[in-house]
Amino acid sequence: MRPTRAGLLGSALTAALFAAAFAGSASAQETVKIGALTNLEGPFAVPGQDGHRGVDLAVKLHNGMAGGKKVEILKYSSDATPDKAVAATRKAVEQDKVDIMIGPLSGDEGIAVKNYSKTHPEMVFVNGSSGAQATTLQDPSPNFYRFNTEGAQWMVGVGDVALDKGYKKVWLVAEDYGFPYSQVQGFMASYCAKGGHVVKKAWVPLGTKDYSSVISGIPSDVDALVVVLGGSDAVNFLNQAEQAGIDKPLVGGSITVDQTVLNYKGKKRESLLGTVSAGPMADGIDTPAWKKFVADYKAAFPNAYPTPSLFAYLYYINTQATLLGLDAVKGDLSNKQAKLKDALANLEFDGPAGHIKLDENRNAIGDTYITEVVKAPDGSFYNKVTKVVHDVSQTLGLPKADFAKMGLGSRDVPNCP
Repeated sequence: MRPTRAGLLGSALTAALFAAAFAGSASAQETVKIGALTNLEGPFAVPGQDGHRGVDLAVKLHNGMAGGKKVEILKYSSDATPDKAVAATRKAVEQDKVDIMIGPLSGDEGIAVKNYSKTHPEMVFVNGSSGAQATTLQDPSPNFYRFNTEGAQWMVGVGDVALDKGYKKVWLVAEDYGFPYSQVQGFMASYCAKGGHVVKKAWVPLGTKDYSSVISGIPSDVDALVVVLGGSDAVNFLNQAEQAGIDKPLVGGSITVDQTVLNYKGKKRESLLGTVSAGPMADGIDTPAWKKFVADYKAAFPNAYPTPSLFAYLYYINTQATLLGLDAVKGDLSNKQAKLKDALANLEFDGPAGHIKLDENRNAIGDTYITEVVKAPDGSFYNKVTKVVHDVSQTLGLPKADFAKMGLGSRDVPNCP
């Protein structure tokens, strides 16, 4: 029996309604693909693992959704080199077609990925944990956002504390790339201006394993060592300094006293007690928001660190900002993500370690926590907060004209008279 015209129309209408319902269901389940780039190779492989934990935690606490869309995280790895970071980012963007990119981890990687982002102005790039000043302060990219303060901002106030402790002459060792340049500037800007003297800077390649020639050049009459090394570089230096009989107080870079270094196994670990440092967060922050963050981290990753590392925190807040931005625009990525870009540029929110907002270069203005390494009752080491410097900008509290005269941190900038 042949179907009637009415039957055909009814069938067509039913099919159309089913298709519309299916399309609505598909739309409700639409996915936003976010690439997350950390280091799972090289000297920052251990910090990189915690960086990925920060991404995962932010998505988990956001119920796996943002802007009405399911969030899919695609993970990528670099080794702290700019070329590898750009290659991984290019794969994510050009082959895997991610909608948004979060990363990278390290300073010079950040500068390289910022430059790459200019070749894809149609999409949003959000920082991971990289902290070189030049990423946002020099030739910024209009579609690259950094919701963390950077390396120089993290060290504001540490020079004053070092002088208060009587460290008038210090010797400094740091890795030879953008992020340590920033950290050293943040320390030296006030330290030198107020009478402190850095007798020598020893710049070492990232991934250095043998520090014997560097350690042999430490003068005997300095008051303290300023160590701006992270990951396996910090562990190697500390162990070899102990073997060489070096017994000087330490001032640490932010990554030198991070959880990824503090709880390594070795006798020299004890020498970290009392180390002055600073950063955008601290293990010992005593606020409900921070305590909840720590509890959430420990519940999600019971076999990780006693408290989240710097890298877990930074990747967390940058991912959190991305998800909040997607919520604000209801997942709308049309018109080259114009609404999302505007929402992120104007986004302000309270993260686990304080309020976050962006400046005109899309770099965070936020708090710096000055700390001292102490031992917890369970034997673990953590950073106790001794002072908070609020709303630190990229000019380090200086008028823009004065900061411009000093210039960006480098091997030679700043320098003590």
